Parts: sequence; C-alpha cells; structure tokens
Amino acid sequence: MYPEKMLNIEELSLSEKVCYSTLRIEAAIPPNLTSTGTGFLFSFKVNDQMSIPCLVTNKHVIEGSINTSIVITCTLPDGRMSNEKVQVQTSFWKLHPDPDTDLCILPIQPVFQILASQGKQPFFIPLDESLVPSLEQLDNLSAIEDIIMVGYPDGIWDCFNNQPIIRRGITATHPRNDFNGKGEFLIDAACFPGSSGSPVLILNQGGYVDKKGNLNWGASRVILLGIMYAGPQHTAEGGITFASLPKTYTNIPNNLGLVIKSSRLMEFKPSLLAMAKL
Repeated sequence: MYPEKMLNIEELSLSEKVCYSTLRIEAAIPPNLTSTGTGFLFSFKVNDQMSIPCLVTNKHVIEGSINTSIVITCTLPDGRMSNEKVQVQTSFWKLHPDPDTDLCILPIQPVFQILASQGKQPFFIPLDESLVPSLEQLDNLSAIEDIIMVGYPDGIWDCFNNQPIIRRGITATHPRNDFNGKGEFLIDAACFPGSSGSPVLILNQGGYVDKKGNLNWGASRVILLGIMYAGPQHTAEGGITFASLPKTYTNIPNNLGLVIKSSRLMEFKPSLLAMAKL
C-alpha cells in the first residue's frame, strides 16, 4: 500500500514531477529468470486535444521475455493512494522501426483504462514532445551540461513509495553531435544494469548558466536529451566494449553511458497514428 497522503501535482517540484514519469520494469524470462529495467511515460501529440501515452524502454530490456510487470501509483475512491502491479504480455510492445535502434514502446492507455474501471485512477506525469530539444536548442547547449538520469540501477527502488533513483552527471560529448556517426551521445554518470531505458534530462530549477555564460536567474528548464541504453565496460583483457545494461556483468563499468537522442522517439509516430487510424 502507498502512503495515505494524497498527491497534488501543483504542489510538486520539477524534480518530484519527473519521478512520476518513470516505472520499474520486470521482465519474466523463461524458464525462471527475471531482469529489471527502466521505462518512462511519454505522450505523443496527435493534436491539441489528444495524445497517445506510451511507456518507453530499450528493446533489450524486454528481449526474450514472455511478459513484463510494472507498478503504477493510483488514487483510490476514498482518496488513499495505492501501488498496483500490472502484467503485460511482451507481444504488446512495439519495436522501433529501425532494427538497429534499441528502443520500444508500449501504448499504455488500455492499462490505465482497466485500472480506472476498477476505481483505481493512475497518477502519473508523462514527459512529452515539448521537452524534445530542437536543433536550435541543441546548438545553444554547452559541451558540458549537468544532467540527471532517473531509473532503477541494479533494480534498486523505493518500493514503498514506488519511486525511482535519481543519478547526476554531465554530458561527456556534446548532445548536438552524433557520437561515432549515430544518433547518440555520451554521458559521464554512474551507469549500472537496470538503468537501461532511463530518461536523461537537463533539469534546472530556479536558474541556470547558458552557453555564453549568462546567468538566467529564476528561470527553470527541463530538456529530455535522450534514453540511456548501454555503457562501455572494461574487459578482463583490459580492452573496452559497449554492453547493454539489463544484466549483471563481471566486467568493470567506467561510468560512461551511451544515450539515444530523444528525437528518435518521433520515428514511432507514423505507426502510432496508423494504429489509432488518425
């Protein structure tokens, strides 16, 4: 059961709101294995009145599984809060149209509707397209920007409050540039198994310094830079290899992470609109 205090979106800070955008994913892999990863809620805009909420994660988080489980915070009819565990067949996930892009989405409105029909109103604050930076916004960023990564490293979470773990770091390559020619960039942050699928954001509350060194006092900004999916690992022979992060490795991570640019999420829209017949 969730703590009984009712949640009020208007009373939450930016950082608190971001914590209600992520969900911990448990993937059941036959015969009796379970792996964990991170998913975050993202609303794809259809028009000014309609959007399609989806849960976003990496393909490798659900790979080989028969179902995935998530825990959703809900408001009950008497005003109390509860944590509701929901199981979804893996076949309901939609893979990114590019087979080399490690992303997938789960249209999650049917899950919310089932919970609502039971008197359990899901409480969530999705990220949306307004947070995806334009090329102009990326050009106005510095090579070194403070970032946060929200997720479930090593599957760790606050199960009582259904809350994720927040990690802090910096951009290790300019988020405008395509690292090694791909739609990715690097971050310098502690990246562990379970962090796969974590949203990587610039989140400044109450002020920030821009590319030219100007202090924007009192201003806040939230930018969804991308989705964490892999990290370089030291091999036993002393070499370095990039490895996906849903599993446990004996190799030593060097605290760098590969992030898929958030603009790649827009490549899901044509299939989503077709599915909704819009």
